[in-house]
Amino acid sequence: MKKNLLGAIAITTALSPLAAMAQTEVQFWHAFTGRLGELVKGQVEEFNASQDEFVVVESHKGNYSETLNAGIAAFRAGEQPHILMVFEVGTATMMSAKGAIKPVYEVMAESGASFDPDAYIGAVKGYYTTTDGEMLSLPFNSSTPVLWVNRDAMQAAGVDPDTDLSTWEKVGEVLEQLKAGGEDCPLVTAWQSWIHLENLSAYHDVPFASRDNGFTGLDTELMLNGPVQVAHLTAMGDWAKDGKFIYTGRRNEGGANFRSGECALFTESSAGYAGIKAEAEFDFDVRPLPYWESVTSEPQNTIIGGASLWVMEGHEPEEYKGVGEFLSFLSSPDVQAAWHQNTGYLPITTEAGEVTRAAGFYDENPGTDVAVIQMTAKEPTANSKGLRLGSFDQIRGIIDEELEAIWSGEKTAQEAMDSAKERGDALLRRFESANQ
Repeated sequence: MKKNLLGAIAITTALSPLAAMAQTEVQFWHAFTGRLGELVKGQVEEFNASQDEFVVVESHKGNYSETLNAGIAAFRAGEQPHILMVFEVGTATMMSAKGAIKPVYEVMAESGASFDPDAYIGAVKGYYTTTDGEMLSLPFNSSTPVLWVNRDAMQAAGVDPDTDLSTWEKVGEVLEQLKAGGEDCPLVTAWQSWIHLENLSAYHDVPFASRDNGFTGLDTELMLNGPVQVAHLTAMGDWAKDGKFIYTGRRNEGGANFRSGECALFTESSAGYAGIKAEAEFDFDVRPLPYWESVTSEPQNTIIGGASLWVMEGHEPEEYKGVGEFLSFLSSPDVQAAWHQNTGYLPITTEAGEVTRAAGFYDENPGTDVAVIQMTAKEPTANSKGLRLGSFDQIRGIIDEELEAIWSGEKTAQEAMDSAKERGDALLRRFESANQ
């Protein structure tokens, strides 16, 4: 009886149109959990439901660093996914991974999927393209730092919540008032190197590294110990000593402090919007990242953080066709507009921003367009296109150590940044030697 039943199942399966039309599988590895993980899962489900030729399988592989390392290890073992999410500091590493990546512009051309590189916001696209303008990876979750304000905390300390916070000079005055008004956490930050060194440099149009921040050659050297960077870090070191700036960690540990209402001001990614909106039980708003009026009369543009999607080599043509269709879907105006509105990440295409504005989202959620304006108000310069440095994840670790020495009072800003340059340059020389 059992044999006959199995035989019947086999015959039925063989005749099934579902079996005859097996979908081509595309593996997508990413670094998102929580609300962002739910949104990515929703995008994948929407794409899978929109057609029956391909099925995308999404897998969480840890934080950004862990996901990159998982992708590298998988490639060496011949088990690489089709699509790998890599944070922006891994761009140079991926570009130098000969034979490991298939450039997005090639994938899109071969797949025949809808793709217009000129549709992407310049400051976003430039980070992931060659000097000839060819897109190597697809921008996905792109954010930029802004200033978050706890209006209730400001008011409780006797400070006008609408006070001007456009410059660091004005922020310094407000921190003094907040401290005098009894605020225990006047300022906290996330991603200290990204915001207070990498973006600080771009925003004031000074180099973070030579060779156009690494875009024009591997023989680059760090320039993060210049007068603008040192002056800013000196001010922050003084604020830390006086209890006006509270250091909580290298990544986004400060987000929990701000979302719980403990802190008045918070420098963080625009993508903090999703978590802050969901958790904050206080009135908040978002302002542009402050700049030093003593350095410039108006800021340049900030640079992006987040990640892009890299296509891995070693798969079949039909699978790459599915990759192209999925990347085209992710770039579509409605999908991008919804992603932007739900997360605070930038709309990676101009049209997605226009769709959002036309829907009245910015009018209903004041300040949510700050990041877009901050990134697109000026054409990027050689100093504000972004960074393309080898071993930059490790270099960031060095920078974090040196910044911690400033906050604790163990080193002056100049001593710390001189040390960061010396130690970071050694890694850059090693990367250059390995990739010549």
